[in-house]
Amino acid sequence: MSCDAAASVAFFWLAATAPMAPTHGPAAAPPPSVASEPLFVDIVKRAKTLKAQVDAFRGTGKPITPAFHAAISELSDLDMKGHLTLAQRGTDGDLKCILRGISQDLPLKLAAVDAAAADRKARDTALRDMSYLLNDNVEVITAPPAPPA
Repeated sequence: MSCDAAASVAFFWLAATAPMAPTHGPAAAPPPSVASEPLFVDIVKRAKTLKAQVDAFRGTGKPITPAFHAAISELSDLDMKGHLTLAQRGTDGDLKCILRGISQDLPLKLAAVDAAAADRKARDTALRDMSYLLNDNVEVITAPPAPPA
């Protein structure tokens, strides 16, 4: 066997028996939960209260009150504050983005409810959509954080 052949065999044998390098690092730990922090507790409390009010509006034709409008606006502002808080921490996760989206969607859903005031079926659909959004607001904060993908 020539030296070149022996070297080639040795190279392939060493490559085949060498320990495998890990394809990825250790599993990343999930980010800490924010569900017990005062800002996020307040968001959950308000979202639950508003969801109950929305559910009570459904099917009744009761007008949406200025106080309800103000409460939705305040919740939207708190969701944006939650987004900014997580962004300042350098959190690069879904919750930060979801809170921003909810903050932007709440006024749109409220406008849809107002626009559908004269059409009972459309109003009920708009209220249902707002109820789902408020429920999502609660669930995304109270769900256990998932590790980054």
